[in-house]
Amino acid sequence: MDIKQIQELIKFVSRSGVNEVSIEQEDFKITIKTNQPSALQVQAIQPVQVSNAPAIAAPAPQVEIKPAPAPSKEENANYITVKSPMIGTFYRSSSPDKPLFVNVGDEIKAGQILCIIEAMKLFNEIESEVSGRIVKVLVDNASPVEYDQPLFLVEPI
Repeated sequence: MDIKQIQELIKFVSRSGVNEVSIEQEDFKITIKTNQPSALQVQAIQPVQVSNAPAIAAPAPQVEIKPAPAPSKEENANYITVKSPMIGTFYRSSSPDKPLFVNVGDEIKAGQILCIIEAMKLFNEIESEVSGRIVKVLVDNASPVEYDQPLFLVEPI
C-alpha cells in the first residue's frame, strides 16, 4: 500500500462517518480509527522479522492528527494557501541546527523549498508552486499534518 492509497483511505474514513477501518496484507497492517469528529488516529505496523531470541514487542504508537484552525474568509481572500500534499510530520528546517526554510515576510519563488514533511521515515521537500511573500505559517514545527491541511498563506506578487 503506497502513501496515496493511505491518503485516499483516510479521506474516505473521515467523510464516511465510519469509526474504524483495518486493512491487513502480507507484510503490512493499518488501522484507522475516528473517535472524535475532529481527530484521526492512525496506527501502522511495519513487517515483523522473526528471530530465535525471545523479544518483547512494544505497541505501535498512535498518532493523533488535529487540523489547524482555518483562517477567516476575509483573511484568506487575497492570499494563496499552500496545502500539505500528504500526511506526516511538518518541519520548517532540514535539522534543528539549520536555519528555517522560510519565515513570515520572506519572498518566495516557484520551486523554492518551503518545508519538509516526514512520512513513513521518508523526508519529502515541499516546494512552492507560486511566487509571493509568506504572510503566515499555519502549522507549528514538528507537528503532525494531514493531507490537504493548510500550511502557509502566501500573498501573490
